[in-house]
Amino acid sequence: MNTLPTYPLPKNENLLEILSDRSKFQFDRPAYIFLQNGETESGRLTYGELDWQAKAIASHLQFYRGERALLLYPSGLEFITAFFGCLYAGVIAVPANLPRQNQKLSRLFSIVSDSQSKLALTTGSLLATIEKRWKEEFELTCLKWVATDTIDANFQDFEPPSVTSENLAFLQYTSGSTGTPKGVMVTHGNIIHNQEIIYRAFGHSEKSVGVGWLPLFHDMGLIGHVLQPIYAGFPSILMPPLIFLQRPIRWLAAISNYRATTSGGSNFAYDLCVNKIKSEQLQNLDLSSWDLAYNGAEPIREKTLVEFGEKFASCGFNYRAFYPCYGMAETTLFATGGDKNQKPVIQKQIQEQNPENLGVVGCGRPYLDTEVIIVNPENLTQCKNEEVGEIWISGKTVTQGYWNQPKLTEETFDATCAETGEKKCLRTGDLGFILNGELFVTGRLKDAIIIRGQNYYPQDIEDTIQQSHPALRVNGGAVVTIELDGQEKLVIIQEVERNYIRNLEIKEVKRAIALSVTAQHSLPIHATVLIKPGTLPKTSSGKIQRYLCRQKFMNNELKVLEL
Repeated sequence: MNTLPTYPLPKNENLLEILSDRSKFQFDRPAYIFLQNGETESGRLTYGELDWQAKAIASHLQFYRGERALLLYPSGLEFITAFFGCLYAGVIAVPANLPRQNQKLSRLFSIVSDSQSKLALTTGSLLATIEKRWKEEFELTCLKWVATDTIDANFQDFEPPSVTSENLAFLQYTSGSTGTPKGVMVTHGNIIHNQEIIYRAFGHSEKSVGVGWLPLFHDMGLIGHVLQPIYAGFPSILMPPLIFLQRPIRWLAAISNYRATTSGGSNFAYDLCVNKIKSEQLQNLDLSSWDLAYNGAEPIREKTLVEFGEKFASCGFNYRAFYPCYGMAETTLFATGGDKNQKPVIQKQIQEQNPENLGVVGCGRPYLDTEVIIVNPENLTQCKNEEVGEIWISGKTVTQGYWNQPKLTEETFDATCAETGEKKCLRTGDLGFILNGELFVTGRLKDAIIIRGQNYYPQDIEDTIQQSHPALRVNGGAVVTIELDGQEKLVIIQEVERNYIRNLEIKEVKRAIALSVTAQHSLPIHATVLIKPGTLPKTSSGKIQRYLCRQKFMNNELKVLEL
């Protein structure tokens, strides 16, 4: 039972009513502030401006009600106005990652084809570039392209459609860490319910201030830093992901400058700050206002929390601000989280394949009507406390399934076991256990490595590898297996830090890796491949694409460092 205090919540039934009311009563209050270079303001939107611009876009799109619209934008305020414009028009938004120059378009083609989008929304300047770069690509030229920043804001007689909780709001395409992207169907009811959960769990209010660098087309960026600020009524300061990755200090400096209370990201973001921010950059940093530092979307490392807490304690960062949580697009976003006023829960697990006695970080517990159970994926019976199995979730925050994929929807969203009876649950594909009501996530069901009949989590082996030599990049490696002569063989793919490349002793590094993996996991290595920095296949949210890594290894497509 959740005993945390409750907070007054908006009474509106959908985001459009909330935005409309904020526009009426808080017209000039800032909703979003954008830092194009991560340091200085390049634009801002008040509630009134956002509402007006979104309705102008909606008046242009209203004849496409019920159709899908691809949203292809760089990080910026234009994406936000277009997203709300789609909601106002009754058009189903399909946020997508803008491909980099020379990047393959296969993922984008897959999304366009699967969603059956008829529209594509973007900016005027980007549209000119797109027409030049992709003029031969039929999948994109067959779309009707609209530059939303050129739409005349002086619209007349626009009346938004009535919206119910069952109406589909947008398609959130999964990041594709385990396969082809799938369009998760998110309704207005899903959004409001998940927003209420986040509001309660994070302890938000109109006095909160958010800072975000996450991609806006991704569920964490969209739900956490675009929609939650509107729901709760606090300003959101945003910057492009690349700007943060280039200089992580920009993220923490924005938190310091704007006295932000809530911000976060994946575990790798905290590692990046620990490894890349120099001690002299801490002098003018004040993180004392930051009372909720969420960490989710990938395995959370105890070591990361400790090192970040120690490094930035002198800047006023409180270790108790760490908020490990768990969720996914299929649960709209948030599924479980801890007590905001307590420090992270760490559980030590002693296992044969984990001789270092690594701590597993708890991801809290479910809120409101959300339920989480652990199920044996083989015989579909509920596991006992502390027994590892697949994480199953039920509740109103669980979305409606995958667009145009009824069989996969049934397999994933309609799971039942003897203990749940007729109640349908979401099979997450993640492994974990529950202890004292706390959920501990241990790995991916499909990522689990089985060698000689023993189960290993690739994240544990990857962590061992990256600690074996200073030249190896943290969060820059993948451990996969290939089958040879009927046996699973271990393959290590690992990025090298850029400043070590010129004088790198490859044989020495590989020897260090082999000694560490043998000592810590008693595993033989079939192949070790050292690759160039920044070339490891990852999703837009930073998740390692181990399946794609394996494919690239098999096809000799990795950017290997030469001997």
